[in-house]
Amino acid sequence: MPRNALKPKVGILALTLDLYETLAPGLRQGRERWVWRDLLPALKPSANVLFRKALFRREDVDAAVAEFESQGADALLVLLLTYSPSLIALPALKRTRLPILIWNTQELRAVDETFGAPEMIANHGVHGTQDLANVLLRSGVKFDYTTSHLSDPAALDAVRDFLAAAAAVARLRRARIGMMGYPFPGMGDFAVDTAWMAATLGCETTMLPIEEYILRAEKAPAHAVAALAREYRRSYAVAGNVKKADLDATARVELALRGMIAECGLNALTYQFMAFGEDARMPTVPFVAASRLMAEGIGFGGEGDLIAAAGTTLLNWLAPPATFSEIFTIDFAGNALFMSHMGEANVAMARKDCPTPLRAREAPITRTRRGQLALAVSLEPGPATLFALTVGPGSRWRFVVSPMTILDYPILEKFPSPHFKIAPGGDVRDFLTAYAKAGGPHHNALCFGDARGRLRQAARLLDADYCEV
Repeated sequence: MPRNALKPKVGILALTLDLYETLAPGLRQGRERWVWRDLLPALKPSANVLFRKALFRREDVDAAVAEFESQGADALLVLLLTYSPSLIALPALKRTRLPILIWNTQELRAVDETFGAPEMIANHGVHGTQDLANVLLRSGVKFDYTTSHLSDPAALDAVRDFLAAAAAVARLRRARIGMMGYPFPGMGDFAVDTAWMAATLGCETTMLPIEEYILRAEKAPAHAVAALAREYRRSYAVAGNVKKADLDATARVELALRGMIAECGLNALTYQFMAFGEDARMPTVPFVAASRLMAEGIGFGGEGDLIAAAGTTLLNWLAPPATFSEIFTIDFAGNALFMSHMGEANVAMARKDCPTPLRAREAPITRTRRGQLALAVSLEPGPATLFALTVGPGSRWRFVVSPMTILDYPILEKFPSPHFKIAPGGDVRDFLTAYAKAGGPHHNALCFGDARGRLRQAARLLDADYCEV
């Protein structure tokens, strides 16, 4: 499981046949022992599992699904331990709002010359899964289906991806995103009706007053400011031209922002840097705070982009850590993309072979009383996934996803903001053309590794379009 990943809670709906209670006494108990002995230990590192026993009566299935819902399960994992008729499970599965995954698996690995009736009766759930999938499809019940044996090298990959996606989507539906200021004027690719966003994604928008941010910064306790400034000096390579007053102001606004996030119960944040300059009392822009908060799991979107904040948060829940970013410049010669932003990137993703610089911007991007500091984060090289959440044709949510490689690119001398390079698998020209044609917005998110499986599942659960470029 990725570092800091959500641990999904899954209810195991294990089904058998009532007839076998008399026809094959002890069969159900033997199948339950296999679940306890082999399946649950395999699942428990990546999920909190709810399971009591196998079920063969409709009323027991109804009660079990209701119990899983009351216990806050993120998903249902359906197992056919023997054949089980679909109609004992259909009513409960039709009523539930929990995502459903049918895992077509069995204990037996091979059918060879030793195979006999006992082996067959203990390993014949496959046609039960077909019965169930058929009636769910005919009934309009959404579900997913995967086939694997525990001894397969990637036996649990699809199961884990589904469960992680279900947990992340469930959390997104109750997420709260704070906005300070207003969306950047004229930027249409992230324009969104917040009521529609709440109705479709579930994300609630909370407005954060600029004045409260200023007053909280002014009232930040001196000892807390000094302690945070010391932490900056311990954790980062503070540039020689960074003034103590600017470092203290950066600590003050981080403390202010943290207090607002905690009190509002926020999962993500966006601000518009120009709005900070509209009040003459403004201490500084919270670039450093945003980079550090992303490292702690708070999503971020720049320029008042609520959609990017939701997307970064979702990716961080699916495959942490994740960062907000933006394609700034094309490196045609290197077949790569130069990524950056004003001052925000997840410092938990910083390369490990050198300390992250903390630098002052020579030219302020908006009016503030003190200097504007940022962490010049450069990411650890390796495989990665680029993800952009956007609104596509027909007002449908769309995932634009691409496998990438973070290049071994050095931290540039005196560059005042986060910067790194990524490379697509093919020609950068083809990638950028495909990305634009898919509606990829100018804000995006990036995580380590290959998160396409989890993003594909999350798109299905959100009824969003999935576009891989």
